[in-house]
Amino acid sequence: MEPRVVFNEEYCKGCGLCVSVCPKGIISLAEHLNGKGYRPAAVMEQEACISCAACGRVCPDGVITVYRPDKQKTA
Repeated sequence: MEPRVVFNEEYCKGCGLCVSVCPKGIISLAEHLNGKGYRPAAVMEQEACISCAACGRVCPDGVITVYRPDKQKTA
């Protein structure tokens, strides 16, 4: 499965805004530090993501990319 949410960890400042707006509660701050000394946000359960893009809209640094899965057409 392709990831639905991708964080550019090196630019994330760990502000936690995305953690607070995720309706599924699947985003948290990582245990490791990035190159700038911050704990970047990460998605713990990609398969539970509904691609709502709330995290991407609230991110002040634009480090989140949200992908929407292709809808399957029925015949």
